[in-house]
Amino acid sequence: MSLPASIDETVKLLSTGAYVAERPLATVLYLALKMGKPLLLEGEAGVGKTEVAKVLASALGRKLIRLQCYEGLDISAAVYEWNYQAQMIEIRLAEAGGTAAREDLASDLFSEKFLLHRPLLQALEPDTAGPPVLLIDELDRTDEPFEAYLLELLSDFQVTIPELGTIKAKEPPIVIITSNRTREIHDALKRRCLYHWVDYPSEERELEILRARLPEAPETLSREITAFVQRLRGEDLYKKPGVAETLDWARALIELDAVSLTGENINDTLGTVLKYQEDIARIEGSEAARLLGEIKTRMAAGEEKVGL
Repeated sequence: MSLPASIDETVKLLSTGAYVAERPLATVLYLALKMGKPLLLEGEAGVGKTEVAKVLASALGRKLIRLQCYEGLDISAAVYEWNYQAQMIEIRLAEAGGTAAREDLASDLFSEKFLLHRPLLQALEPDTAGPPVLLIDELDRTDEPFEAYLLELLSDFQVTIPELGTIKAKEPPIVIITSNRTREIHDALKRRCLYHWVDYPSEERELEILRARLPEAPETLSREITAFVQRLRGEDLYKKPGVAETLDWARALIELDAVSLTGENINDTLGTVLKYQEDIARIEGSEAARLLGEIKTRMAAGEEKVGL
């Protein structure tokens, strides 16, 4: 599938994967695709940053190559590594045969057939379906030296392997970088990207997301879940729930055949939406009942206005 030709087409493209995008996000994604620039998405965990890359790859029919970042990530895990076992076997065979010159053997050992391609190198390879979507996920978890290594890739879509030289993509991949902002990403990397902050959605958009992802959920339940999560984010919590937790909570309640929120099913399932015991202890019981009461009162008032 070809790239979207407008912002509206970008919105529609994402909607095919049940991703409800606000126009500013669709705009920056459209521009990143049009300009061939990497896109850096920052925001709290669980707000849908990673999902942008997944939905985009699926909608375009492109391969998704994901590099999950972590502390200590190095070139051998992210870019390339030599197949040392195969090289040792080659050396033993050459010694047994006694025919290979040392210079020829060294040249052969560091050739393409012994090179193991890791995600960043795979993203530079041609593909019949078109350039892949490269997701560099949670870049803020890595060390700064690795972030510096990415500068060549993001500028020129190439990597340099000392033994082989420079490998450059014939067609640049679509690059989506995410960060939860546990540390600041360096300015040099940001300059190579377009940027967007993905915030928690409004209540109306979160309800749209829930309807799109879980159309089987009862309407009353969807509205109450969305309203409850929105209020949870206003509480003094160690970790506020993201959209991912909203969807998990809705799935859990659907499995329990719930048609609306009650004090009992909230307390029984808080572990699907809150992930720290301190937060659960703060909300369960009387606080949950208070929030639920406010929600039901507001919704009842809204229904009365509609009736008038």
